[in-house]
Amino acid sequence: MINLSERLQRIASNVPPNVKVADIGSDHAYLPIYLVQKGVATAAVAGEVNEGPFRGADRHVRENGLADVISVRKGDGLAVIAPGEVDVITIAGMGGYNIREILEAGKDKLPGVSRLVLSPQGDSDRVRKWLQLHGWMIIDEDILTEDERIYEIIVAERGEMNITDEMELEFGPFNLARKHPKVVDRVEYEQGKIRRALAAIEKTPTENGLARKQELLARRAQLEEVRNHVQTNA
Repeated sequence: MINLSERLQRIASNVPPNVKVADIGSDHAYLPIYLVQKGVATAAVAGEVNEGPFRGADRHVRENGLADVISVRKGDGLAVIAPGEVDVITIAGMGGYNIREILEAGKDKLPGVSRLVLSPQGDSDRVRKWLQLHGWMIIDEDILTEDERIYEIIVAERGEMNITDEMELEFGPFNLARKHPKVVDRVEYEQGKIRRALAAIEKTPTENGLARKQELLARRAQLEEVRNHVQTNA
């Protein structure tokens, strides 16, 4: 039985039973192997664009005797699946910008897909904006730290949503509503970037720099509001 990291376990817990799954950017196919071994997925596709991980995924699938139910395919993004082939798509281990680009480029592969389980490392607002624009509704979220990196998990199904608040788009409506303690970690990470940017502006002040400073101070105030919200009666 494959042992998953906590991040992959949480992703796996958001895959419903008796589905066909495509894991995009599957690395060594740990997630699809686990889902099949646990009886969650009836079949799976492990997609990898890079030669090394593709070969590793193929080897692991064969070593676990699952080549008849897990198809390991080399290709970019959703190009590895056909329309209607899978019920659930998981994409993890990359930035939100890349996840958005994969979804945008593969829109024609999404009819028939009932759930997306996405785990961006940064730029998660780009993912939420894309989902909102293309008829997907967030049904759950999570945040965790693994190997000193902050990851989010966004679970979406078909539906309409209307998130207008920029902080909800950035940190997630479910995470903020639940006052998820890991939101504070994300706030501190963003505040660190602001501190470094302000220090650079102070070191070499320019007219443009002064305008940028005001933008950074306004964002710092927004982030402080998010921190206070999460920490109040948490």
